[in-house]
Amino acid sequence: MLKSLMFAAALAVAASPVAAAPAAHTVNVDIKNFMFMPMTVTIAEGDTVTWTNRDQIPHTVAEKNKLFRSAALDTGDTYSHVFDKAGTYDYFCTLHPQMFAHVVVTPAKKK
Repeated sequence: MLKSLMFAAALAVAASPVAAAPAAHTVNVDIKNFMFMPMTVTIAEGDTVTWTNRDQIPHTVAEKNKLFRSAALDTGDTYSHVFDKAGTYDYFCTLHPQMFAHVVVTPAKKK
């Protein structure tokens, strides 16, 4: 009887819902007309930003403190980065330094 009760308790604990981490999201940024659009995106920790080059010439995506950097992106190419720490990330195109933008990462919401 005791073994049955212990087994039933173990099953109940195993079946109890566990708070899942919030689902990560992907935000898209277009590189078009020598601009990053939108110029500022706000995301949560764990989210991904994907940049797509829509111009007819190559561009790059490089964080000013060298935390991430893409290779040259030809037309239609993409580059993605997962942001796992809250903060503001300023980035630019190394081929066209007048192109710059920002990613603002907010702390993940706790459940």
